[in-house]
Order: sequence, then C-alpha cells, then structure tokens
Amino acid sequence: MSDSNHLNEFEEALRDSLAAETAKVGDVVEGTIAAIHGDVALVDISGKSEAVLPRDELDELGTGDPVEVIVVSVGDEVLVSRRLAIEAQLKEKLAAAVASGEPVEGKVVGRRKGGFDVTVAGVRGFCPQSQISDRRVDDLDSHLGQTYTFKVLEYDPDDRKLVVSRAAHLRQEHERLAEEAWARLTVGDEAQGRVRSLTDFGAFVDLGGVDGLVHVTEISHARVNRPSDVLAIGEEITVKILELDREKNRISLSIRQLQPDPWTSVEERFPARGAFSGRVVRRTDFGAFVELEPGLDGLLHVSQLPPGMELSAPELEVGQTVTGWVRELDTANNRIGLTMRRPPDRDPWQRVDMRYHEGQSVEGTIENVADFGVFVELEPGLSALIPMSELGIGRDEDPTAIFKPGQLVTAKVLSVDEGRQRMSLSVKASKRDQERAEYAGHMDSGSEEPTVTGFGAALMNALEKKKE
Repeated sequence: MSDSNHLNEFEEALRDSLAAETAKVGDVVEGTIAAIHGDVALVDISGKSEAVLPRDELDELGTGDPVEVIVVSVGDEVLVSRRLAIEAQLKEKLAAAVASGEPVEGKVVGRRKGGFDVTVAGVRGFCPQSQISDRRVDDLDSHLGQTYTFKVLEYDPDDRKLVVSRAAHLRQEHERLAEEAWARLTVGDEAQGRVRSLTDFGAFVDLGGVDGLVHVTEISHARVNRPSDVLAIGEEITVKILELDREKNRISLSIRQLQPDPWTSVEERFPARGAFSGRVVRRTDFGAFVELEPGLDGLLHVSQLPPGMELSAPELEVGQTVTGWVRELDTANNRIGLTMRRPPDRDPWQRVDMRYHEGQSVEGTIENVADFGVFVELEPGLSALIPMSELGIGRDEDPTAIFKPGQLVTAKVLSVDEGRQRMSLSVKASKRDQERAEYAGHMDSGSEEPTVTGFGAALMNALEKKKE
C-alpha cells in the first residue's frame, strides 16, 4: 500500500475521531449497532469507542443494523438514546404539521370526559368528542382502536400538549375531493357512485366528493313508488349526469336513461289488434292504466270495458291482471290504447262518415255510464258518446237509474270525427224529432180534436199565437 493511501486512511480516522470527540449532548447522529451485551448495545458512531444504547430501545433491530440516536451524555463513555431521537423527530414532524397543515396518523386508544385519547407515533394527544367525526355517530365506542388521519390543532412540546381533530381533516378532504369531482364530471357522461341516502322523492348518490340526486322519475322506466323499493343504501350504481349547477351546488342524475327504452320496437311486441296481458297499476275517472311490461303502460278507457263492467269492478282493482287487445298504438306520443272487447276484423272507423252523418237517427247498445255521459256501441269496435247535457233527462234525475248497460237506445248523430275517432249522439234531439213527427202525424190525420202533448203541444200553441 502506498504512503498516500496510508495518509488518506489516517486523515479519515482522524476526522471520525474528532467528530466523536466533538459530539455534543443533543446531537442526532447516524450509527451502526456493533454488538449487544446484556442490557446494553454498543453503537458505532465513528468515534474512538462505541456509544452505549439501552437494549430495551432496540425493538426489532439487531447487530449490523443502522440506527439513528441522540447523544444524551459525553464523558468517559458516550450515552445515546434511540427513543429520544424518535421523539425529537416526532416533535419536528408535529411542529411542521402545525405550520403546514399536513395531517398525521393516530390511533384512538381510550375515552375520557369530553373526548378521546389519541397516540400519534408514541405521543399521547387529545381529540374532542365533537371533532372525532364530521357526522353524528351514536355509538362513540366504535371509534376505539381505530386508526384515523387527524389534523393537528395545537402542539406544545414543552408542555407535552397535543390536540388533534379528525373532523377538520375530513372537511378538508371533502373540499379537495369536491373540487376534483366538479372538474372531472361532465354533462352526458356516465359515472360510478354509491347510494348515500334515500328519500320519498329520490336517491342521493355519492360521486366521490359530491352528491347528486336521482329523482324518483329517473330511477327506472317502470313506475317507482318509493326509491327504497329498488335501491339500497351503500349500493354501487352507474348513473348518467343530466345537469351540473356549481352555483346551486346541484347535480341531477339518471339511472333510467342508461336502461333500454321499452318503447323501442314496441310495434313488434304489442301490435295493434294483438292480444295483451298486464297488471292494473292505476285507476282514474276515465279508465285504468295497465302495465304491459316495466316502463310500458297502456290505457284501458272506460269505453273499452265489456258491456256491464264498471271501473269499480273487482277485476280492475290495482294489482289485478287483465287481458284484452291493443286497440291503437301511438309511438310518436308513447301511448297505447287497450280494449277488453274483441276488435272487429276491419277498422270500424274507416270511412265511418259514409255510414253515419250528422242528423242521422241511430240505435245502439249502452255500454256504460260515466260522470260525463253514456257510451253507446253502434257496431263492434265503434262506440259513441252521449254527453250528459244530451241525455234528455232532468237535472235531478240519476242517469244510472235510467240508462243501463245492455239497454237499447235511440239517438241522433251530432258529430262524426273520423280522424280523432270520436262520435257524439243526442237522445234529447232524438226525442225532439220524435215529438215533431208525432205532431205532424196528428195534423195530417185530419182529426178534428187531435190530442197533442209535450213538445208538440207547445209548438202548436206557439203557431196559433203567431197566426193571431
């Protein structure tokens, strides 16, 4: 070995010796565990002799492992402490966390009046009960043993005072996630979310930092009475973003718009004049709505009930299954008309004005009586309405007591609308024509003293006064 190499080794050893000799109490130094004897471990800190470290501070460390220690005393031997070095590091970390607002990790180890005991890397601190969560939790003991992230509110190393808050950290985290979510979400996109809460009007979904609302009408194509019938809290779902309003902090979502539209190719599944079977889901004054499949309802109008059947019939109660035929299909307006009467082989409304015209006297069978009039079947599949004002009865008379389903009635055609498939009749006008005919018949018979009653008598008196 050359003299220059010996010189370099000597200088390096001298520097290490000087470094050991100049080590002062409180210095944090890096060393290596050289040996372990009895209750102590010898730590090589590059000095003339090893430093002494209590063995109970080694934990899992062994011979040859690096270790960071703090100088406790300097004399005949150098005493060091790993525990105090860790505490010194922690003090710096906690002080930095207070200054920067960076969170720290701690474990809830106990409860006492007003809050919880929390250890942060060996330092015992306190978390007020109101700061353990940003939401109400009835079972406070559920926090015991949990490891959470906290924000340091106050730290005094001299007084060994440490106060932390989990709620403050959660609020900061929520704000951060919310900002990221608003920047990430776009109208029209699909997003993954978790059902956070359910109400009568919809479901609130956590989108990862912000909540959006799926209104009850946007849950499914099928009718949903209560969101809780089809969704559960905590359920993971996929939604479509309908609206983003940052100013109002409002996000509108839809599940329904990601589902297949039941009106697509409905003509193939429910063609006009084809048979159907469905469940009654709602009754109104003018008919019953029947669910043909989820999201697809048809209207069974009161005029399309079998003769003698009323809307209040047990067969039409909500939940009952009914069968019949598709009467008409309007895909442009998403409407299906149903009937419980077997449809004719041909469309009875086709060229209806060639068979019926205004002023014509017709005879038909009463189908049913509604609040607004009486429905009369003129031929299979062709029904007309006699409005209440055209029944020819007194205001105090009950139409249901006079007009019975299955009864024949004669009426006069008031109007025919082939396009809308509407026809209106009048019993009152028919009776008036009949009375005029009776009067004219009596006049033509030459009777010296004709007996005239009703409208004919009134007409005769009016004519006689006019002559005078």
